[in-house]
Parts: sequence; C-alpha cells; structure tokens
Amino acid sequence: MTRDRMAAHDFVYLASQSPRRRQLLAQIRVRHELLLPRDDEDAEALEAERAGELPADYVVRVTRAKLAAARARLELARLPFAPILCADTTVALGRRILGKPRDAADAIATLTHLSGRTHRVITAVAVWDGRRARCAAQVSHVRFAAVPRVEIAAYVARGEPFGKAGAYAIQSEAARWIAHIDGSHSSIMGLPLYETARLLRQAGVRFG
Repeated sequence: MTRDRMAAHDFVYLASQSPRRRQLLAQIRVRHELLLPRDDEDAEALEAERAGELPADYVVRVTRAKLAAARARLELARLPFAPILCADTTVALGRRILGKPRDAADAIATLTHLSGRTHRVITAVAVWDGRRARCAAQVSHVRFAAVPRVEIAAYVARGEPFGKAGAYAIQSEAARWIAHIDGSHSSIMGLPLYETARLLRQAGVRFG
C-alpha cells in the first residue's frame, strides 16, 4: 500500500454524470472531481438487466460494475490517487425494474404504472479507498397519488423523464404527485447522504 493511499483525502472522484449527485456531495461539503467514461467506453452496457435478477441485486451489481470501470479509468489516466465514489438508482414495482425510459411512449407507460401505487426507489453507493470497495444500499418507499393521464403526457412532453430511473425526478414538478415517502429524500434524488458520509469517513475523506 502506497503512502498516499493511506493518508486522509481532501477530495473524491465522482464517477457519475448526474448533476444531482454533485449537488448532494456539495451539500455535505465533500470536494469532488468528475471521473467520467471515455468516449470508447460503453457505460450504458453496465446497466443492462439480467433475466430474473431482483431489483436490489441489480442496483448493487451495477454500482460495483461502475466502480470497477472507474478504477480502471483512473489507472489508465494516471491521475493523482483519491477515493472513487459511484452510485446507481433504480425504481422497482414489485420484482419489476423500471429503468430510464427508452422514449416518450415508454415514459408514459412507466408513469401510468406508478400512478396510484407505492413503489421502491433503491440507491446503492460504493466507495473505493485504494484497499477495498465498500458498498451500501438504501431502500425508500414512495406512494404516488392517482395522476391524470393528461398530466403524465404533459410531463413527458417537457422532457423531464429522460435519463431518470422510473421516468421521474423527485426534485421536479413530479413532487406534487407524491403522497407519502418512507425513507431517504436524498437517496430518491440519487445519493443516500447518511450512507455516503459513512462510507467516505471509512475511506478517510475529509469534509469541508
């Protein structure tokens, strides 16, 4: 183990393109630099589902796969060492995984399934400290009120669902459909801050 990997760290590498995760890390005063996929990486392939895989198993597997890819990216780029943080969020209705919508029709179908029902939002976060990878997951339950189809169509037409698991973002206008939350608001946004802070402390990351 090299000396720099044993020291405390002033920043982490965030291997995520999500502006929400950047915002949440800033909220808990964690400095971060982006460590994004190269043009020759197929990042979307890491999120491919496997037949029969349960949602909780899926989100942990994808997060660990993202972390492995980010570690390889860091080594290849020969950047200064710092811990790496990855995360993945999925929405589940029973055993069914509701990922990022493929198109408008898929987004409308997803939101129609969620209307009037309670679903799970599962976010896994993983941190590599140079010696080991630690992972934690948080499950929140979200109940949607019955949403008129015209509202769903208008929400989709504004482009809100795309790139978002479950075809919605809690920080968007979709919040008016949420009747009840049992869990972590930050996790539903994309990063469970309590679990993330614990993993970062274990990795020796300083908070500002």
